[in-house]
Amino acid sequence: MSIAGGLPRAVDRAQASGCDALQIFTKSAGQWRARPLPFEEVALFRRRVRETGIRPVVAHNSYLINLAAASPTLRDQSFAALAEELDRAEALGLDGLVMHPGSFTSGAEEQGLDLIADALARLLQQRPRGRTRVLLEHTAGQGTNLGHRFEHLAYILDRLQGSPRVGVCLDTCHLLAAGYDICTVDGYAATFRRFNELIGLARIKVFHLNDSKKPCGSRVDRHEHIGKGCLGLEPFRMLLNDRRFAKLPMLLETPKLETAESRRRGDVDPWDARNLRILRKLIVQRP
Repeated sequence: MSIAGGLPRAVDRAQASGCDALQIFTKSAGQWRARPLPFEEVALFRRRVRETGIRPVVAHNSYLINLAAASPTLRDQSFAALAEELDRAEALGLDGLVMHPGSFTSGAEEQGLDLIADALARLLQQRPRGRTRVLLEHTAGQGTNLGHRFEHLAYILDRLQGSPRVGVCLDTCHLLAAGYDICTVDGYAATFRRFNELIGLARIKVFHLNDSKKPCGSRVDRHEHIGKGCLGLEPFRMLLNDRRFAKLPMLLETPKLETAESRRRGDVDPWDARNLRILRKLIVQRP
């Protein structure tokens, strides 16, 4: 949800839209600098979360952050920005901070993964009492992005000695684009069997539910409305009715109807309403 008008407004929009869980940016996703969070705004945000019962609430970090950057200057800037975002999430009482692992443009993949793991180890060591989890998002593998193979995530977690303060966020669009065919019963089963073997299903803390504009193995990250892309409805039906994930938050990152007129009409984006309605209809009611 948008934080336009202040962070508490995102909670208002989530409530108006009938959301059970919420994801926000705590700052502009395309800028390094972040405005300070006034005490009053933080307090109101936390109060609105309590009042609405929307939980969990997570943040997504800036798209500029790259812990695997070849440039030491950019790496240092990324570390400082991620540290600030984690501190903001902690102040807001958020359950997790979703982050893309990073992109490595020179050398071997393993070197990039080492840089990511080392930075996260330092970040967590500096915050021994932190409660907000870092959530590594599995990526589509576009360009030089790391994290599109389960092996990448397993490597980072192994370097962190399996820290309980680090979880995983799986995105349905990214899974398909990265080559994990979750569209069939067998492919779905094989994907999560492999994840469990390498990482463990308990490490999954959040799902992003997005259809994909591009086909399996394309390694192109283009989100689409539910049921309108290459995934169709069946993968979502399987996921929503998978007892192993029944208590996990599943968040939409589908396109918005971003127009001035739609924003004036109120807090409910019609595309959000449509996507939520379609997903909820796929849930099989259990006795």
